[in-house]
Amino acid sequence: MNIYDVSRKAGVSIATVSRVLNGSPNVSERTRALVLEVMDQLGYTPNVFARGLGLGTIQTIGIMCSDSSDPYLAHAIYYLEQGLRGFGYDSILCCTGSSLETKQKYFDLLRSKKVDAIILAGSKFVENRPEDNDYIIHAAKELPIMLVNGYLEGENVYSTLCDDRLAAHNAAGLLIASGCRSILYLYTSHSYSGMNKRRGYEDALKGCGLPVREEYIYQCPKDILSAKELLIKLHTGGLVFDGVLTSDDTLAVGAVKYAHAAGRSIPDDLSIVGYNNSSYAVCTDPELTSIDSKIEALCTTTINTLMGVFNGGNVPSRTTIAADLIKRATTKF
Repeated sequence: MNIYDVSRKAGVSIATVSRVLNGSPNVSERTRALVLEVMDQLGYTPNVFARGLGLGTIQTIGIMCSDSSDPYLAHAIYYLEQGLRGFGYDSILCCTGSSLETKQKYFDLLRSKKVDAIILAGSKFVENRPEDNDYIIHAAKELPIMLVNGYLEGENVYSTLCDDRLAAHNAAGLLIASGCRSILYLYTSHSYSGMNKRRGYEDALKGCGLPVREEYIYQCPKDILSAKELLIKLHTGGLVFDGVLTSDDTLAVGAVKYAHAAGRSIPDDLSIVGYNNSSYAVCTDPELTSIDSKIEALCTTTINTLMGVFNGGNVPSRTTIAADLIKRATTKF
């Protein structure tokens, strides 16, 4: 079933059917009603991409994330899709992995679909080498690019960020104030967000007159058992630590498991703070103190900013949202 069948049965030109599909005012109400009735009788559904060629929009947004199995990103995708649907937009999701080549491939795929904008969920789409971000900057000349918890400066590029640096700084400061003096920092990546969290940890140590020691900072795969095994190895090797701050709840759960295995009391002997306030935080015993990075607020703000761009509004290129610290049983403060 296609537009030609509709044209033939309704007894009107293909151009008239096209005008009805595109919502053109240059069609009488009687003809419009006739064409819509025929479409209903034939069960005709217009191709959204073909229709978009006439409307200048396909009412569809591309979403890219590196790993949809990650709880943080899975929630981001959910909130983004819900928000877009509320404004009448569909979405196309691409899960890219960490390879720059694959990110560029899927980015180009979304552009070929003539999406109205692209949302990059998570901070792993901003590369450390500026030239590796050129494909994003170039595409922004044609359509809005939205970053969720990543920052990239460029025309028609809009970033919504959690203040990760301040959040990590405040959490580390509270650990120090509660008596911790040797705090491990575990992180998963060198992304924009990951580096800001690390800087916040270092800021807090310096601000309290404590040294920043590289032997207390470790990158670890985002895996519970990997974090547990790393801490057991450090403990067995003689490293003394009384606090653990992590860039993700997954690593903090590993720290809890390490403490149980090593016979260390939480929080009296070891204090632990996670990040993202995910479902993992309430699945441990004791439950995790964790930083709430406000993923729902980040996504809602991103969608509202995008709608402002579409409506020609004067919207900020960068919006920062403050995190909350959710205090539970793995800390003494």
